[in-house]
Amino acid sequence: MYTKRNYGFWMTILWSKKPFLYGSLYAAGVVIFGYFLQKNISLNISLPWQPISLIGISVAFYLGFKNNASYDRTWEARKIWGGIVNSSRSFGASTVAFVNGENSQEVRKKILYRHIAWLTALRYQLRLSRDWEHKDERIKGPYYFPESSEKYFDNLEIELKAFLDENEVEKLLKNANIATQIMKNQAVYLQELKDLNYFDNFRHMELHKLINSFFDDQGRSERIKNFPFPRQYASAALWQTAIFCSLIPFGLLDIMEGSICKIHWFVIPLSGLIIWVFFLMEKIGDYSENPFEGSYNDIPITSISKSIETDIKQMIGDLTIPPAVPNENGFLL
Repeated sequence: MYTKRNYGFWMTILWSKKPFLYGSLYAAGVVIFGYFLQKNISLNISLPWQPISLIGISVAFYLGFKNNASYDRTWEARKIWGGIVNSSRSFGASTVAFVNGENSQEVRKKILYRHIAWLTALRYQLRLSRDWEHKDERIKGPYYFPESSEKYFDNLEIELKAFLDENEVEKLLKNANIATQIMKNQAVYLQELKDLNYFDNFRHMELHKLINSFFDDQGRSERIKNFPFPRQYASAALWQTAIFCSLIPFGLLDIMEGSICKIHWFVIPLSGLIIWVFFLMEKIGDYSENPFEGSYNDIPITSISKSIETDIKQMIGDLTIPPAVPNENGFLL
């Protein structure tokens, strides 16, 4: 997630420079080809601008639809993790207030540490790449590893062992969905505590409602992660943009008046600019489709998880507070 007020001009250019460069080169080829045809055989290769502009309008509307739908996926993901923050705080406060009895402090710590382990496992699962995501542009660092790297799973095991005992971790790593199994263990443990009279039936049901809300949030996150933005819509936007942009130099030749060796050369930078604008809109939508893919424009679930961990640990007086995830060049991971 980018945290500064605006992307810098040069940051935007560097991120999206290829459409402008390739579009300008393509337009230069069209103009040069048209110049020699007109000079040698008096053949004009320009096309009427009116039908091309109609195509451009339809493409603009379609890109608007795609970007709006892509933004909805990103905003839904942020709302889901906002709900996880709120429910986690409620779970922490309820645990501290409800759990009473012998060694209650250790019991509270075990419950809340298992919840932090669930957050950790869920975060790792959401960072695994899918075929439709931008695999080659994933961040590589302390919290991001390609799924093909053994270090990814080694790091997950290390983090889980900070919150759970080794036997439980070993059993968990054998499962396909580790986060689900952690929350299942949590539900079983709460039932055991209820049977031992650490809290009454009413308080047990209140804690179990929060367990259900965590499962709901996990399921909603997995729906966004595992179900891509429908590829027919994404592909149609890309190819429509490409077709329209391929016609732009021909249409601009039609509306540029004067000798082709003079003002018509202005078609090259103008075509590059128009092509850049349309492909930039398409690219923004493309990078908003997958809010958990591990890129700089993601929902900052690492930072959110560490913030929840800090809140929960402070509720039980734990001094092992994790450092805040650094803001690197305006990007929060």
